[in-house]
Amino acid sequence: MKTYANDSLSPIKGYKNNRREFINRSIILGTLAGFGSISFITGCKNETDEGVSPAEDLMREHGVLNRILLIYDNCRSHLVNNEQFDMDILNNSAQIIRTFIEDYHEKLEEDFLFPRFEKANQLTDLVQVLRKQHKVGRILTDQIIEFGKMKSPANTDESQKLLKLLSDFNWMYRPHEAREDTVLFPAIRKIVSENEYFALGEDFEDKEHELFGEDGFDKMVDKVAIIEKQLGIYDLSMFTPIN
Repeated sequence: MKTYANDSLSPIKGYKNNRREFINRSIILGTLAGFGSISFITGCKNETDEGVSPAEDLMREHGVLNRILLIYDNCRSHLVNNEQFDMDILNNSAQIIRTFIEDYHEKLEEDFLFPRFEKANQLTDLVQVLRKQHKVGRILTDQIIEFGKMKSPANTDESQKLLKLLSDFNWMYRPHEAREDTVLFPAIRKIVSENEYFALGEDFEDKEHELFGEDGFDKMVDKVAIIEKQLGIYDLSMFTPIN
């Protein structure tokens, strides 16, 4: 039997050593690959699973509100100039305010945001005013919807009443939404954990899908665009001042 001065030179021993080294290397590489996969999956989850944040969700809904306020401005202009316009435009706009802004957007604020600020004893004076303005807004919308059912205001007094309703609504909601965007929504991250914050976003999205379908927000934007086109105010460039 042939012997080897160096055991490692033995074909059998060398085979065993090489095999053991191969297995050890495979285990190490597999472990590192596993860590890499976990890191990759975690990274993907952070990038995609959070979706739209609660603040972003609420702010883009304010964008829909702002476009309705512009429609109301245009209707007011027609009333001031004694010009006829299709009252269905007013009714359809008010219905979007009722279903998407008051019954959905404001309900989210009232159910998910306001109680958290009150529990944390933060911005309670602001929350109190916002709650009150929500109630007033619903009263104004009720009356605007009633006017929207008419073919046209019956007389000058009716026109003046509608004019005041639209003015009051816009006068209240522009500072209302601005205060929420710049004070309330940014502050929510200070009073809830990160997990709770993004869980709110999922709750908002679930509610939107439940009420308006998978593309609820996009559908509302499309509805607003149709009304803008009917009024001739869809083209954004028309709002650019000419020097």
